[in-house]
Amino acid sequence: MMSFRRSGLLAVTLPGLLLLASCGSNQPTEQPTTTAPAADSTQTKAAAMPTSASFGKALDGTEIQLYTLTNKQGAQATITNYGGTLVGLLMPDREGKMGDVVLGFNNVSDYQSPAFRKANPYIGALIGRYGNRIAKGKFTIDGKTYQVGVNNGPNSLHGGKVGYDQKIWEATPGTSPEGQTLTLKYLSKDGEEGYPGNLQITVVYTLTDNNALRIAYTATTDKATPVNLTNHAYFNLSHGVSKDILKHEVTLPAARYTVVDAGLIPTGELRPVKGTPFDFTTPHAIGERIAQVPGGYDHNWVLNAETGQHAAATVYDPASGRTLEVTTDQPGIQFYTGNFLDGSLKGKGGTVYGLHAGFCLETQHFPDSPNEAKFPSTILRPGETYHTTSTYTFGVRK
Repeated sequence: MMSFRRSGLLAVTLPGLLLLASCGSNQPTEQPTTTAPAADSTQTKAAAMPTSASFGKALDGTEIQLYTLTNKQGAQATITNYGGTLVGLLMPDREGKMGDVVLGFNNVSDYQSPAFRKANPYIGALIGRYGNRIAKGKFTIDGKTYQVGVNNGPNSLHGGKVGYDQKIWEATPGTSPEGQTLTLKYLSKDGEEGYPGNLQITVVYTLTDNNALRIAYTATTDKATPVNLTNHAYFNLSHGVSKDILKHEVTLPAARYTVVDAGLIPTGELRPVKGTPFDFTTPHAIGERIAQVPGGYDHNWVLNAETGQHAAATVYDPASGRTLEVTTDQPGIQFYTGNFLDGSLKGKGGTVYGLHAGFCLETQHFPDSPNEAKFPSTILRPGETYHTTSTYTFGVRK
């Protein structure tokens, strides 16, 4: 079978996050900041298998699970089978103290509440069948035009009205030589949200012992269809010390970005970033030039390397010393600065998620690629295998 590669791995440490989950609590809450144990402590040794606990019941009555992956350094990642959502991730700061570096909620009901659905922020979720926007929800394959769900003004966003972020995935915890894993599977049936083809999807989260969270996506289809899978985690490396991420320093190895219209649909132009507030080829604080970008950053950067695993982003938080490095095999990355968060949602520990409370780094193919012949193709055909991996790796600067 032909390999149809688009990669995106997420490296993350989450020691001690939602420890109640492994003890069977139905209401996991953010834990107090703790100091990481010594490397040779028996407490740091990863369990043979990830643990699981109830995360509450979905609206249809299905019992939802929260899985906790732990590595040998005590890092933890918590993931639920509702939406394949990354709920929490504990990472050490420069003092070795652990803190949760992603936005999330205490129970599945929070992800299904009227307030959450109205805001539609996709916090932490797996995204598909097509991440990002498709103009007017229309595209043509082999002469046939398809209409998919429209949910963002006149356009389709992140899979349509009921995307993969709202699906219950089949989950299997496991282990690998690199660390504990959670394998998620979902069959997206022919015609779901208007997309052609039965798409069989497998997503594997791996928490490695070097504090990296890797996300590997695989999919096959029985009809030609566009596919663009990603994860929509919101990061704040300050662990609640700062209510926004404006002082985080970002580097993006991208000389161009996709220019968009007022509806955030690409015009087709790949514009050089040099001399613009989109130039992150050297480190810049997010808040340094954000006022020059109407609405804030919510754009796709064209990565300088388009094939193989390559650097996609580096982030440094001066307050905590935490760093985040993103690598992927995808040609683009969507850098989003939480422009639509408005304080209407309260997350773990009662934290209010206001404007710029988190940032996203969504490894991807370009928005509206099915309608832009010059963009790298996102069409997966029968007999081909879609496979992509992205890694988010955490560290510190002293």
